[in-house]
Amino acid sequence: MNTPAKSNKEQKTNRITQVDSAPSRVQASKEKNAPQIPNSSDQGESSSHSNGGGNKGKASRAEASRRRRGDSNEAQWVKCRNCGKLIYKQHMEEMLFVCPECNFHFEIPGPVRINTLIDQGTFVERFSKITPQDPLKFSAKKAYKDRLNAAQKNTGLKDACIVGEGEMEQIPVVFGVSDSRFLRGSMGSVVGEKICRGLELASELSSPFIFVSGSGGGARMDEGILSLMQMAKTSAAVSEFSRQGGLFISILTNPTMGGAMASFAALGDVIIAEPKALIGFAGPNVIRQTIRSEIPDGFQTSEFLLEHGFLDFISDRSELKAEIVRLLRYLHLKE
Repeated sequence: MNTPAKSNKEQKTNRITQVDSAPSRVQASKEKNAPQIPNSSDQGESSSHSNGGGNKGKASRAEASRRRRGDSNEAQWVKCRNCGKLIYKQHMEEMLFVCPECNFHFEIPGPVRINTLIDQGTFVERFSKITPQDPLKFSAKKAYKDRLNAAQKNTGLKDACIVGEGEMEQIPVVFGVSDSRFLRGSMGSVVGEKICRGLELASELSSPFIFVSGSGGGARMDEGILSLMQMAKTSAAVSEFSRQGGLFISILTNPTMGGAMASFAALGDVIIAEPKALIGFAGPNVIRQTIRSEIPDGFQTSEFLLEHGFLDFISDRSELKAEIVRLLRYLHLKE
């Protein structure tokens, strides 16, 4: 029996369906070039659609495999900024946010830093009610007040610094850390005040003062001279703490730049850095443009600064607590 010819309307409908179901050239090009982890469920769905359901079994097995691995979406993967390798997020967290391929140390929030260095359950935050002001009513692309509000909402912090008391292997310390999530960890009047009060508290308690710097923003220019004066203020506080015989251990992480590095962060009795951290005042591009010349390889990295005598040593994050405790037992408890 001859199959009746399809009407023009039916043929047109079929053509439209075929065109709509096929990806556009632009879309196909984007999907081909995008550096993304393939999602097995998406591949299975595409195959079953184009092959009339012949690969449904394969899609189901791929979906089951995906669920067993736990990589339900691309958020489970992180691209290392140093080596470009893709890292399984859970694996990176188990390694304290260190790349297993190249040992690059990622930035970590202040509370996470506290958990990795301070004995569990011993940290008590101090000076938490100090809040930043906006005396200049500063406004650039965004008003400073709005930037503060957004940073406080996103991080749950009042400002870019946490200071408190705690213990490291049962040794009492005053501990501080800057948090790069809050306006890149920049030093405003609150950060400077907390550091000074932390040093005074350490002096009162006869405890060492340990501060972990991760200030990629330097001095916070939204506060103008009030921010810049924190450099002199914190430097004077470190000098007084040292005069009274206090021990200050400064830990530099990626990045420690600008006003922080030009003041208290460079004044520790012992200065430790994490591997491959960017450390300096102005960035390498600014220096290159200023001197109109190329700079040495590895310039402003931890390794370069150690080679030139600026650091005492470099420590991996996994070994940092043990190294600090060793110093405390030798330099503090020995007294």
